[in-house]
Amino acid sequence: MAADRWLVVGLGNPGSEYAGTRHNVGADAVRLLAAREHTELARNKRVRCEIAEVRAIGTTGVPAVLAVPTTYMNLSGGPVQAAAAWFKIPPEQVIVLHDELDVPPGALKLKRGGGHAGHNGLKDVDRALGTRDYVRIRIGVGRPPGRMPGKDYVLRRPPPADREAIDVVLEEAADAVGQVIGEGLEPTQNRYHTR
Repeated sequence: MAADRWLVVGLGNPGSEYAGTRHNVGADAVRLLAAREHTELARNKRVRCEIAEVRAIGTTGVPAVLAVPTTYMNLSGGPVQAAAAWFKIPPEQVIVLHDELDVPPGALKLKRGGGHAGHNGLKDVDRALGTRDYVRIRIGVGRPPGRMPGKDYVLRRPPPADREAIDVVLEEAADAVGQVIGEGLEPTQNRYHTR
């Protein structure tokens, strides 16, 4: 049944100093999804990820593997590729959730393939998988103010107003995973992109 199973990956950085930062919203969304499915992510040293196997995402009836790499964001590719290979999941059935500067806080965009827009985690995933043909759920964190470098901005915790918007969009990102798996990418894009 491996061909019917999906790999859902949340990108972030390990360690308490990065918890709650903009850069960790992908990992936060996957942890939220695991909690919704009444399971916990457990460290898997073989694939360098925290992993949870789920019999069915939401009401889809489709099994999935939830994963959060235990490496730093810039080294996410190896663990994503290892998890895909270990669980025999092709890249076209991989969903990667990540922070996106080009999307405002509280918004969600989805796409398959495309560029990495300077996101080093995505760049490493592209390299390791040897393709960009995977689904991306882009969780908006907005642009840095003034001349603040993007890398400094994403490693900070957002102010309360942005945090509130991000918390809402994390719920929507978790919903979107089930919708992509159950209904397909285009109907899910139509739902979130037209708001």
